[in-house]
Amino acid sequence: MNTTPTAPAPRIAIIGAGPGGLTCARILQRHGIAVTVYDRDSGPGARDQGGTLDLHEDNGQIALREAGLLEEFFRICRPEGQEMRQLDPAGTILFRHTPDEGERFKPEIDRGDLRDLLLNSLEPGTVRWGHTLRSVDGPAEGPRRLRFDDASAIEADLVIGADGAWSTVRRAVSPALPEYTGVSFLEGWFHDVESRHPEVAALVGQGGAAAADGERGLFAQRNSGDHIRVYVIQRVPADWIAASGLTVQDTEAVRAHLLEQYRDWSPALRRLITDNDGVYVDRPINALPVPHTWEHNPTVTLLGDAAHLMPPLGGGVNLALLDACELALALADSDGVAEAVRVYEKTMLPRSTDIQRLLDHGAEELLSTGLPDFAAQEAPQDAALAAPQEAR
Repeated sequence: MNTTPTAPAPRIAIIGAGPGGLTCARILQRHGIAVTVYDRDSGPGARDQGGTLDLHEDNGQIALREAGLLEEFFRICRPEGQEMRQLDPAGTILFRHTPDEGERFKPEIDRGDLRDLLLNSLEPGTVRWGHTLRSVDGPAEGPRRLRFDDASAIEADLVIGADGAWSTVRRAVSPALPEYTGVSFLEGWFHDVESRHPEVAALVGQGGAAAADGERGLFAQRNSGDHIRVYVIQRVPADWIAASGLTVQDTEAVRAHLLEQYRDWSPALRRLITDNDGVYVDRPINALPVPHTWEHNPTVTLLGDAAHLMPPLGGGVNLALLDACELALALADSDGVAEAVRVYEKTMLPRSTDIQRLLDHGAEELLSTGLPDFAAQEAPQDAALAAPQEAR
């Protein structure tokens, strides 16, 4: 950041140690700018970080290049994870994309591996764990006072909200809250799939496999370490589990309910419901109102889901990384925090508004029986896989 010799360095606080917040911190540190990240987790291993991500060449990978981590990313990512299969409820493969040798457009990486890559790149002590933000106070022109649940507080000249869908920082600039889209995910896990669940492993392949009938769907996603994560996708009320007289911890009762909903689907696909290891996780899909914008504030800004939560159609983490990159570069190149925030939001807000409008009601696409847009140029491959062997 350009400052006069006598000007003190701005105190920059990032809330949220997810991919966006950590990428922003990494790029700032590469430009010699001090930053502290605050996260509510007690430590980096406090909880599961979620499934696998595809980082795109035209946004997420740009950010990793600016972070100096792109080549390391390529060493640990899974290019084979770009494989994608689309099936119908009968289990017939309608379309299959197999990545070319050396294809790097959107290789996969587990969320946990990406977070470790970013965390290990930061200066020691950058992330302060166990800090749950309660409020952002103080005048718009700063300094801001951040109060945490443990009664501690700090002052900052810039607060960056990278704290996800239910962002606390967002309240300082916008009253908007995420709204339920009408579509819900129920997540399940399969472990040691090659030995314990070979039929599921064969069905899913090295990447992802999806099927839908217009009202419900299934999406299975290969993760590293011989794991597969499955999402049961339904158009249901947000409280459908309780309304059905169930609890998410009662795995057998939830399975019986789902098997009735998917009774006309092939046994091969129904394995994705019946054979998972452990309990399900309820994940209703929420999105911010479209468009979501706010008046410029010189001391607070947002990135990623805190700024533009959208249905999970493959762009979320890539946009978060691109936001983080552009904000960090604006801070490095501008004469002050307020100018940097203005420069960043001048690009970020119109871009996110355009994508929000494109994906508005996009959760419905997760239930569509149509093929993905890119499938129009490719024919089905591997006809021998077109009718997966049904369960005996």
